[in-house]
Amino acid sequence: MADTSSQFDAVVAQCRNLYSRKLHDYGAAWRILRPESVTDQLFIKANRIRSIEIKGESKVPEDIRTELQGIVNYGAIALIQLELGYSEQLDMTPEAALRKYDEKLAWAKSLMMDKNHDYDEVWRSMRIQSYTDLILMKLHRTKQIENLSGKTLVSEGIDANYLDMINYAVFGLIRLDDED
Repeated sequence: MADTSSQFDAVVAQCRNLYSRKLHDYGAAWRILRPESVTDQLFIKANRIRSIEIKGESKVPEDIRTELQGIVNYGAIALIQLELGYSEQLDMTPEAALRKYDEKLAWAKSLMMDKNHDYDEVWRSMRIQSYTDLILMKLHRTKQIENLSGKTLVSEGIDANYLDMINYAVFGLIRLDDED
């Protein structure tokens, strides 16, 4: 059995590298995004993955792996925005943005390891396309919670949905690596 913790770390290191390079090029421009806009960005990425899975081809050079990395990174951004709120200006240095990223991904990993213990790594037996569908379901739930202004009766909350999206995307990336 592969070591899930090490595989998680390896995949997240690739995502973090992309996040870091984008911070270099753009700064933390995403700080101006309101939570609903981050959710919609995640929705675009997940919907594109599903479209590629169904059509079997992509006309834009970014592949499923790139989009899953985007879900991991925008999931971290979403958690940062939930914590700090959006800003009218770029108010975060790249170093601070990387620290926050590491904090949020450590939270996601901790949750994943706890669930992995309880569910006996069932994700390894799932189809990769199921991760896409589960991410899309979590996005629809998140949009509904946002539409309710967070006033829910039994929901785990938006942060739990973002954490699950990150982890499903990481599972997809691990599985893609295993297929290579």
